[in-house]
Amino acid sequence: MTDSSRFSCRSCSSNRHQPVLDLGLQPLANNLPLPTDLHRPEPRFPLRVVVCDDCHLIQITDIVPPVDLFSEYLYFSSVSDALLRHSKQAVDRHLTEESLGPHSFVVEIASNDGYLLRNFVAERVPCLGIEPASNIARVASQAGIPTLNRFFTRELAAELVRDRQPADLILANNVFAHVPDINDFVAGLATLIAPTGRIVLEFPYACDLIEHLEFDTIYHEHVFYFSLTALVPLFARHGLEPFDVLRLPIHGGSLRLSVIPAGSRPPRPAVRRLLDEEARKGVDQPAYCANFARRVHTLREDLLQLLRQLRSEGKRIAAYGASAKGSTLLNFYGIGRDHFDCIEFVADRSTAKQGRLTPGSHLPIVPPGDLLRLRPDYALLLTWNFAEEILAQQKDYRDAGGRFILPLPSVQIVQTDP
Repeated sequence: MTDSSRFSCRSCSSNRHQPVLDLGLQPLANNLPLPTDLHRPEPRFPLRVVVCDDCHLIQITDIVPPVDLFSEYLYFSSVSDALLRHSKQAVDRHLTEESLGPHSFVVEIASNDGYLLRNFVAERVPCLGIEPASNIARVASQAGIPTLNRFFTRELAAELVRDRQPADLILANNVFAHVPDINDFVAGLATLIAPTGRIVLEFPYACDLIEHLEFDTIYHEHVFYFSLTALVPLFARHGLEPFDVLRLPIHGGSLRLSVIPAGSRPPRPAVRRLLDEEARKGVDQPAYCANFARRVHTLREDLLQLLRQLRSEGKRIAAYGASAKGSTLLNFYGIGRDHFDCIEFVADRSTAKQGRLTPGSHLPIVPPGDLLRLRPDYALLLTWNFAEEILAQQKDYRDAGGRFILPLPSVQIVQTDP
């Protein structure tokens, strides 16, 4: 356990920081136990967030080694139709903007089951996925996606340049925030990218986290919560600079940030616009995060009050989405078998999760069809970031009288499509 008073920023090494939120002791959000595992102790780790006073990077203080988090993994990206559409649209854009073809080389870091790279394979663009989870890398390889079962480091980047060629395009979707040694990771990007190449990173946006109370995106896998302001000095340290930035609605609000070798081409105006917007918001001031914890605690009380009221009225409640964000919410709110036992089960589309239990709260994970079959009156939507997709998939349950509860940014019962 890290002494937060002696914590040093993992980007700039400053020891000056301010507390943002303490979520208490939390289990690992993607370690879903089997019912037969309940006799074993389930490890829990502190989950505390601070913001650096000097570079303004928001980050957790206590790190779980990546090998414990990612060597075996139960999240398969191909399960989400919305994510598949999002990825195909992104690849189509990359193919055009970077003029990629049979002599190019595309690398994706944390390529999961090949859900994105399969679009490059279909276009006959040489590519390589780097995926640390052996079970998922195996699935990708069997699907014909060239995949290396390794963690991405500066050392691996140097190997790829020596044995293959520099990359014309490096993609890293929802992994940049997961890497404790962020300077080694960025140094690896700088090593691997071709002089005229582009690095494209997608990650949840810290300003959306703070402003929309998206505290449940905080878990041990997510070491960092990035603003563009915090990233500029990190990239400059390694000879890189932002080239373009696009705000995306996915995952509750994300950035798609393009990064290039410094000076290789003029940055696009969107970079300056977002930096100016963050300056107006005061992202570089302590007051920006000051009230976050108080607002999150109020949100918790609002949901717990609603659940207690529904239970007192004899209503039955389930949940949808055995997600990492759902684990954070359930455990921070004290909802589960050993605390406030108000939820019967959690429905989830992933067959890899069905038959398991949610971390810490130990709620059974069942197929989504069980919502219609068992007909609870309400379903708490833990995967609120895919609300539109899930509400459409669950039309029959809703037509039968079932109602979804959205837990944030304010607690609401969905009567019509959002």
